[in-house]
Amino acid sequence: MPLLYRDAMMLVIDKPAGLPVHRGPQAKQRVIPVLTDYLDALRFGLPRKPEAAHRLDKDTSGCLVLGRHPRAMAELNQMFRDGRIGKTYWAIVQGSPEQDEGLIDLPLERRSPERGWWMKVDPAGLPSQTRYRVLGRGQDETGPLAWLAMEPLTGRTHQLRVHCQASGWPMLGDEIYGSAPREGGPGLQLHARSITVPLYRKREPIRVEAPPPEHMLAALEACGWSESA
Repeated sequence: MPLLYRDAMMLVIDKPAGLPVHRGPQAKQRVIPVLTDYLDALRFGLPRKPEAAHRLDKDTSGCLVLGRHPRAMAELNQMFRDGRIGKTYWAIVQGSPEQDEGLIDLPLERRSPERGWWMKVDPAGLPSQTRYRVLGRGQDETGPLAWLAMEPLTGRTHQLRVHCQASGWPMLGDEIYGSAPREGGPGLQLHARSITVPLYRKREPIRVEAPPPEHMLAALEACGWSESA
């Protein structure tokens, strides 16, 4: 598991796309690896293995914070609840947002009990806000693409994916809210690019970045990203 940051309180790892954080119902039905299978190797001398302090969707790659012991977990969990931890995601979307930046303010609710955690825009749902900025624009065989930096101001399930779909530019590779096929698609183009954690009162906030995953490189390059930049 790629390790991006380590100190006495927390670790930040680069979670691969396709790896569930927890063994949910689907993972229980099939013998597939989950993040918890690998945490024993991340003790680094401590008696307990670390725990995930928040969640990333199975198909989302990038920065994931782990608490190394109960006190660390309590502090990190409280910071996530209070919205004091900054998160920036990179996404490739199909389409071309009219504005170079903006705020998506659309409440979200679960589609139905039968759909599990699938979400929909619903005026009666929970408040959900996402700030976005266009970092680049391009084209592929499917049409126009845009490379976005997205900051979720709330933490609803599938928030970024539903907000993009509802705005008219679904994420490339999204099998649920976009047009990607169930098999053989490009993979969800959503990456937890950076996280900022004000963990220590007398120090600067800790900022960690995860390099973009291989399955997003072609679309990023089409939108102007360069590894040497």
